[in-house]
Formats: sequence, structure tokens, C-alpha cells
Amino acid sequence: MDFILEVKDLHVSFDTYVGEVKAVRGVNFYLRKGETLAIVGESGSGKSVTSKSIMRLIPDPPGRIVKGEILFEGKDLVKIKEKEMQTIRGSEISMIFQDPMTSLNPTMTIGKQIVEGLVKHQRLGKSEAKQRALELLKLVGIPNQEMRVNQYPHQFSGGMRQRVVIAVALACNPKVLIADEPTTALDVTIQAQILDLMRDLQEKMDTAIIIITHDLGVVANIAQRVAVMYAGIIIETGTVDEIFYQPKHPYTWGLLASMPKLHAKKGELLAIAGTPPNLVFPPSGCPFTPRCPYAMDVCVSDMPGYTISSQTHFAACWLQDERAPKVEPPLEARGGSK
Repeated sequence: MDFILEVKDLHVSFDTYVGEVKAVRGVNFYLRKGETLAIVGESGSGKSVTSKSIMRLIPDPPGRIVKGEILFEGKDLVKIKEKEMQTIRGSEISMIFQDPMTSLNPTMTIGKQIVEGLVKHQRLGKSEAKQRALELLKLVGIPNQEMRVNQYPHQFSGGMRQRVVIAVALACNPKVLIADEPTTALDVTIQAQILDLMRDLQEKMDTAIIIITHDLGVVANIAQRVAVMYAGIIIETGTVDEIFYQPKHPYTWGLLASMPKLHAKKGELLAIAGTPPNLVFPPSGCPFTPRCPYAMDVCVSDMPGYTISSQTHFAACWLQDERAPKVEPPLEARGGSK
């Protein structure tokens, strides 16, 4: 099977004054052309570090890719030189960052910021690039393009700025688009519009998308597959339906149970007790053990391998071992809120 992107055994660390923080520890996943993969997990789970590693945007020092492969159309991005990576970054693989105000240059018009990439990567003349910029603004739903193209980021609302960021990212027709928490800073109405926009653009351009989020509602709306990440490890992966309706890992159960429910009593919001482990001293066993109500002795000492539930569904949990006691997901985690 051909994958446009494949991450194999990726390890990323940061050298700090308290020691080496092992932020990503053996991550594996793949992405097909035109597919949307969501990587979910709470803050500090390694989602953004993984996405920035694909773009080779980890600052060195203090960060470094310790080992692993990031194969883009068969080419290992870990091994290529920075100059070659610059030809890929922004043209073939683009990224949408969390806060559009920090992604855009406040001293440049938004038209100039779109044109810049087109001139550099697509080798377009300035007049042709400006026409393409107008087309992109129309594509992402910004009205009055002729006027707006000459305005600055502070003259746009938060939702409109995020549309501009998407236009910048799509300028060179990338094969892979990485969206790191693209709707976090937006209210729910604008969030829904941005997700609809990304879905429409993907259908038109056949771009593969990796969306990084902690919001399972976003996942249900846009993704085909989901990778659940915890403490630098992907602990479960599957299709959206498999993750929402047949979750296997207690951490996934906790994420699903913590989603706000329309039928919940006033003031009732479930949470996962405890905090993630210190990755300066990562545990030898399952990292979720201290927070897991179903933990066994083997969970403390040994990291479980992946149990295969289907061709697309894998979970790293000792509860899935045939020798383990049978435990059903809590009622709140069944069926999700998809």
C-alpha cells in the first residue's frame, strides 16, 4: 500500500537544565493521499512536537530527532540537508499553526505574505502571483478580495486571519497539510466554519491532512482515522468509528467520557484523575498506569505491545491480552458523542 507520508519509530528529545526530556518515544503512523488523520491527546502528549518534527522545525538545540524515519513519498526527511528541506517545506508540506496572529507578519499585507511563497516555490511572476493570491482569498471565503489583499493582519477578525493562514498554507498546492490546533483560538461558530472550509478544500485539492487537536468534537467532524497519543507514545489508533464506538485503551475511554454531553446534569463534567508522567524519567511500563483504574502489576513493569483488533485498529494495553480480566468501557465512554 502506498503512503504519501510514513513515520517510523520516531524519537525526539529536548535537553533541559533538569535533564533530557524524551518528548516523543517511538511513534509510528502513516498517511494516505487525500486522507485526514487526527492526532489527539491532552497537552504535553507530544502531538505538536511530532508535527513540527515532520516539518523539521524542532529547534536544535535544545531539541533533536534522536532516531527514526519520516518518509515523504519514500524520501527520508530526517536525513536530507536543510537546503533541500526548504524546497519541501511550504511547497509540498505546509503547516497551519494554532494562533493566526503569531503566524502572520504584522508589518506585511496579507497579499504580500501569500505572494511571497508563490514567487519562491512556484516561480511565478509578481502579477501572476497576485492574481493567484486573489483566487486563494476567494477560495477560503474572504469577500472583497481586491481590497482585502492590501490590508494588514490586524484589520482582520480572528476567523478571517485563520482563513488567511489557510490561504498561505495552500498557496503552493501542498500534498500534505499539517494543522496544529487550527480552531483552538476561535469561538464555536467560527470553528465550525473553518472545519467546513478545510473539508471542502481537501475535496477540491485532494490534500492529505494531519490535524492535531485535543478536541474530539473536531475529530468527529473532519477525520477518517485517529491516533491517540499519550506521554510521547501512540497508545491507540483506528478509524473514527472504531475509536468512538469500540475504544480499547482506558485513556481513550477517559477522553471520550470527559467530552461534554447534552444530557449531562448541570455542573457535571468527568475528568481523568492525575497528571501525565515526567518524561525526563519515563516509566518502563505503560505510562498511563498511575492514572488507570484498571492497572495490573504487569502494567507497571512492562510496556504492552499493540493488540490488533482489525486491519486499522491497534491498541497498546495489557487489558487486550487474552490472559487479562475482561473489562468493559465505562458507560460514559461508549458510543462517544460523534
